[in-house]
Amino acid sequence: MADIINLRRHRKKIAREQAEQTAAARRLEFGRTKVQREAERTAERLGAASLDGHLRIREDET
Repeated sequence: MADIINLRRHRKKIAREQAEQTAAARRLEFGRTKVQREAERTAERLGAASLDGHLRIREDET
């Protein structure tokens, strides 16, 4: 004989599990520590400064 289950509780349990899976995926995609965010910003600034340092300015543009 099959076990009797409460459908409302079962639906809520499934919804919680799906929400946890979604949250875990988002943590992997978007979750970074403050140190990681600052390191990324610093790398972007250094890269931009390096590119700006290699620009050639033509005399007729100044």
